[in-house]
Amino acid sequence: MMIIGVDYHPSFQQIAFFVEETGECGEQELNHSDGQAEKFYRDLKQRGICVRVGLEATGYSRWFERLLAELGFELWIGDPAEIKTRRVKKQKTDRKDAQLLLRLMREDNFPRIWVPGPENRDLRQLLWHRHRLAQMRTRIMNQLQALAMNEGYRWTKKLFSEQGRAQLEKLSLLAGTGVLTRNHPHVRADLLAAVEPLRSSDDQHVDERWERANARMGHQPQRLGSFLDFLLSGCG
Repeated sequence: MMIIGVDYHPSFQQIAFFVEETGECGEQELNHSDGQAEKFYRDLKQRGICVRVGLEATGYSRWFERLLAELGFELWIGDPAEIKTRRVKKQKTDRKDAQLLLRLMREDNFPRIWVPGPENRDLRQLLWHRHRLAQMRTRIMNQLQALAMNEGYRWTKKLFSEQGRAQLEKLSLLAGTGVLTRNHPHVRADLLAAVEPLRSSDDQHVDERWERANARMGHQPQRLGSFLDFLLSGCG
């Protein structure tokens, strides 16, 4: 078993490693852009070496996590705040951080945290994408309602019908405000066109994926599809 402490950065990683069977240890800096890091780990796989990698929870490491999962290597993600408290010296360098992670793993003192799996993350991205589209749609609807009320009309949902849109465009408005009445309905229609395929996708399939991804961690989540319908309600 090779244990590797990784101080991860977007463009490179500093590693400190220890091989349990031979006692071999060392340090190395691996670049990401030229494929040096990927080649290093794939070479370990070809040599049949079991690997355990530890790094702090950080952003921009999805590709690295996918690579380790593909190679069948064990990955430990650590709590940055807890790791910071276990640093003996306050001096912080990439080499010392990698050495600290390696030491914590060897001492079985590594503060591991749970992170969602790839399937779970993919579903979360879908959720946030749909949620942001709904937010954009709501802001535009509110602007159009405010514009109509400022002109003495309160059409509520009627405003978003073909008849309401025609009445809105007939209002006598200054040039700048008139642009809103011409552009916003088109933008809203585009947003609805973008949201609808997501709403009408196989929600049962999405629910099953969501529940399956969480069940592996012992979670009991609510139905994802019903929550997304709540976010996107009022599109009509």
